[in-house]
Amino acid sequence: MAYPSLGALERIGPDWDWIWVDAQHGDLDFRDAANLVRVCDLIQRPVLVRIPHQDPGWIGKILDAGAAGVIVPMIESVEEAKAMITAAKFPPIGNRSYGGRRVIDRSGRSYYKAANRDTLLILQLESNEAVALADTLASLDGVDGLFLGPDDLMIRQGQDVDSPKNRDTIGRQSQAVADSCRKHGKLIVGLGVSDAAMAMAREDGYHLVVGGGDVGFLASGSKAAAQKLRSHFHHGAAVKSVAPLRGPAETPKEVMPAAERLY
Repeated sequence: MAYPSLGALERIGPDWDWIWVDAQHGDLDFRDAANLVRVCDLIQRPVLVRIPHQDPGWIGKILDAGAAGVIVPMIESVEEAKAMITAAKFPPIGNRSYGGRRVIDRSGRSYYKAANRDTLLILQLESNEAVALADTLASLDGVDGLFLGPDDLMIRQGQDVDSPKNRDTIGRQSQAVADSCRKHGKLIVGLGVSDAAMAMAREDGYHLVVGGGDVGFLASGSKAAAQKLRSHFHHGAAVKSVAPLRGPAETPKEVMPAAERLY
């Protein structure tokens, strides 16, 4: 989910096993993300929230709001990873602050006793330098999984961002992250939007696979419906360009038929 459409999530969310709320690149602030978390509770789907940046405040608040876990982007060092563990996990693993209002109201004051196990910290690796640290990062107590970020990785390698995400372009990195997670018993997370990416995710044993997003679903459904409608009404004839509706200054006294206003 990249937009704060609660109704859309309520409608399409049950189709999926888990929900990714993207507060890094989506058009979402904290309140939007927290409300989407509430919808996920309603539809009984776990939700991972990708926070905007490596912000301990965001981590604590969105976990207090009831998110199943956080995805932290642009991890480039062991030190950065350890700082995120400190924010996401209670002692003795980290130093997460206790007292989340919503999580206490829903789960009771003892929620912290199971929180380190029940909430996930996923680190996103988006460069070859980060991938080289995958084994070390996966070995850290408090890191629950690694997420290979393909777009930034490809840009940093000098590849076109729209090049296929497959074994030839990012296969080595996918395998390295997967092997590291498997070695240390951590979750392997990644994208599987295209057929090639899905195949690679399956081959490398990914546990959590992103299969698409609200914008893509909306755009593809709208485009298909518009094309279908035109095919029925125009019967192969050229479609007239649609002009803007006339403004008040141009509108004649007689009310124009709708078709004339459009064409």
